[in-house]
Amino acid sequence: MTQPPGQQPPQGGFGAPYDPPPGTPQPPPGYGYPPQGPGPYAPQAGPYARPPGYGPPPQPPATAPRPGGSGGGRSKGRTGVVVGAVLAVLLLAGGGIWLATGDEGGGRKPLAGPTGGSGGPSASPTSGGDDDATASGPTADELNAGREPGEAKVAWLAENGVDLPEYGEETHGPWFAGDLIAKGMYRKVTGYAVADGTEKWSLRLPTDLCASPTAPTADGKVVVGIEDNVSESEASCSVLQMIDLRTGKAGWKKTVDRSALQDGLSHVAMSISGDTVTFGRNTASDAFRVSDGKKLFGKREGVCQPFAFTGGARMLAAVSCQAEADDPVRQQVQEVDPVSGAPKWTYDLKPGWSVAHVYSVSPLVVSLRQPEKWAVVVLNDDGTYRSQLVGGDEDYGVRCAEESVDLGGNLDGCAGVAADADRLYMSGLPATGSGSGTNKVIAFDLATGNSVWKAPAPHGRLVFPLRMEGGKVLVHMEALYREGGEIGTLAPSTGTYATLLKHPESAAGTESSLFVPKVVYRDGRSYLLPQRISQDEDEEEKAATGVLVFGP
Repeated sequence: MTQPPGQQPPQGGFGAPYDPPPGTPQPPPGYGYPPQGPGPYAPQAGPYARPPGYGPPPQPPATAPRPGGSGGGRSKGRTGVVVGAVLAVLLLAGGGIWLATGDEGGGRKPLAGPTGGSGGPSASPTSGGDDDATASGPTADELNAGREPGEAKVAWLAENGVDLPEYGEETHGPWFAGDLIAKGMYRKVTGYAVADGTEKWSLRLPTDLCASPTAPTADGKVVVGIEDNVSESEASCSVLQMIDLRTGKAGWKKTVDRSALQDGLSHVAMSISGDTVTFGRNTASDAFRVSDGKKLFGKREGVCQPFAFTGGARMLAAVSCQAEADDPVRQQVQEVDPVSGAPKWTYDLKPGWSVAHVYSVSPLVVSLRQPEKWAVVVLNDDGTYRSQLVGGDEDYGVRCAEESVDLGGNLDGCAGVAADADRLYMSGLPATGSGSGTNKVIAFDLATGNSVWKAPAPHGRLVFPLRMEGGKVLVHMEALYREGGEIGTLAPSTGTYATLLKHPESAAGTESSLFVPKVVYRDGRSYLLPQRISQDEDEEEKAATGVLVFGP
């Protein structure tokens, strides 16, 4: 499979840092200095090359474009960019950004524990089916055979088990609901028992998954976006399907009108906050009640329209006030009522800046961008300006679906960043030309924007913040080809590292094969899912690891 070409970093000067609107106290200089070189990955063959010492890399997705379509949750017809918007790595090199971009589903038996058991979705309570592969990956028992004292064990793992299109597909989820974990892939959503990986149910969808929220409702329901037909050239990401994750049953289904030209070309961003699911697009957004599908709010009057929302405890909206696509960029951040969509407050960005992502809703931390600039702004709870991070000369890496939400992915859900009431913790990237393959975590004071400590990753590895856990920074240390990964913590005051869960070396080959894994630490276990699965052969694709779980 051909390695995708790397996208080159911006050239030339980067101008002044982001300035808040007039009348706002000015932060110290931080983002906006000229670039300090091409970035640590520029000399490599492409954006999916791994740092030195990481052994054979996981197979990158193919980059041949699907024929141009009518828009949706996945990129189509964009040459030189990964189909499906896999990953964007944002580098702050003295202030700049560099984008390193980054059929039927059949159930299979879990590789540990007992086997559990169309015009519309069809549910199956058991595993198996017409996609069973003859190829097979390692079992949990095989991976645990060489486990050393003090190492965690492989609790269970599940194969992908889905025959994918030519260029692979991205993973949706994971979503937790009671004692189940669910994931979506291509035209199938599957629920597994958290305890032992038993496949409890599988739901086949009539068309491709194209968008999904980061997390489900508190009572275990999710609404996903699927395409309106199976055409590779004419399909639109316009159908909403509710799924009860506890039972695997399909609920209500609605089609959103995306016939307007700009709407049809827009990416879709989704979120769930309370009992509200949002379906955001560049020119119009809609919100529905998850429980029964009732429409709650839609396109606003006037020019300013929300195009993406955060999920969880607070619903923040990224709002565009451009009447036409070629008008100057003018955007806002708002907190909105999840039932009515009414704004509670509005923060106006300086003209020319756009909302890229929201790193945290409490405290409020927002990533902003221009074509060759990046800034991170901290807001007070009422939406007033608090501070701006001072980047200095470090390279910062935050893993999001795309460089900016208007290009793909959701407004929330970025990895490599966490926050508490006083500080933001952000992952760095290996120093340019160091060849070390190791990085740092940098802590920032939210009141001043200044960095307060820099903690090198233990053992010369790569480490990424996940969230806060028990007052500490929960982090994931990535696996090497012959060394297992870890879940650990950093002390907020000093950055001192402590191991929580050491993944076994005997499973390092399988763990390191997961493409840029999504990582969740929950109830003493770590759950890893590849961002994307793509292999040359169908049997290898079906046998690829879809879920890998470690526990004490």
